[in-house]
Amino acid sequence: MDLVLWRHAEAVERDGVLDDLQRGLTPRGERQATRMAAWLDRHLPEGARVWVSPALRTQQTVVPLQRKFKTVPALAPDADVDALLNQVQWPHGKGCHLVVGHQPTLGLTLARLLGAAGGEFAVKKGAVWWLRLREREFGPQTAVVSVQSPDML
Repeated sequence: MDLVLWRHAEAVERDGVLDDLQRGLTPRGERQATRMAAWLDRHLPEGARVWVSPALRTQQTVVPLQRKFKTVPALAPDADVDALLNQVQWPHGKGCHLVVGHQPTLGLTLARLLGAAGGEFAVKKGAVWWLRLREREFGPQTAVVSVQSPDML
């Protein structure tokens, strides 16, 4: 099973009036999303399932990927790690799952799956972490397949 975690690209700052769910991408964020979507499109398998937070910035981040996606309210900002893992059926799911979401949820998910209990990984805006669950003779193991930043593409 593969799990790809994609943090939304750079969004406009919250100005106190704007609802957090309605914050859209900046022009820089749009460029980040386009670059990362091109990379993902080259590497994601055809049947990858795409799950996206209902926040406008995540919806705008995934659009350049030009693949079908499902909006999942349980992936909204400050989502629970268990909700994310249940959505993708980790560790029993099959295939490849892409989740477009937020910090700190993505960083907390990475920490749990990579054995840094109680910690949190920093996930840059627009970045992707690609994990793979592998069966080994001593049990399941989570491997990091790739970490990509849109600024490096």
